[in-house]
Amino acid sequence: MAIEVTDSNFEEQVLQSDKPVIVDLWAEWCGPCKMIGPIIDEISKEYEGKAVCAKLDVDSNPQTPATYKVRNIPTILFFKDGELKDKQVGAVPKNTLTSKLEGLLD
Repeated sequence: MAIEVTDSNFEEQVLQSDKPVIVDLWAEWCGPCKMIGPIIDEISKEYEGKAVCAKLDVDSNPQTPATYKVRNIPTILFFKDGELKDKQVGAVPKNTLTSKLEGLLD
């Protein structure tokens, strides 16, 4: 299961992680976000121990989306070693997300 992150624990949970992290920026009212959510949970189980999957509610946590210039949701941010390495905007197939994540695992 993906972890919930907030503006206040984003640095600790995401930027200081010793594993690659993918962050799903979503909102309750967003239809495409509801399609991506279960995919993020699946990836979380499949990559347990190798990567961290996180979800951030943009309505409750506006600071992080502003920092990373997120204009549309769902947006998936890919981090490694505390740096933003990639970004995916919109609902996409699972293999699109896993291939980007695989690129961070080497």
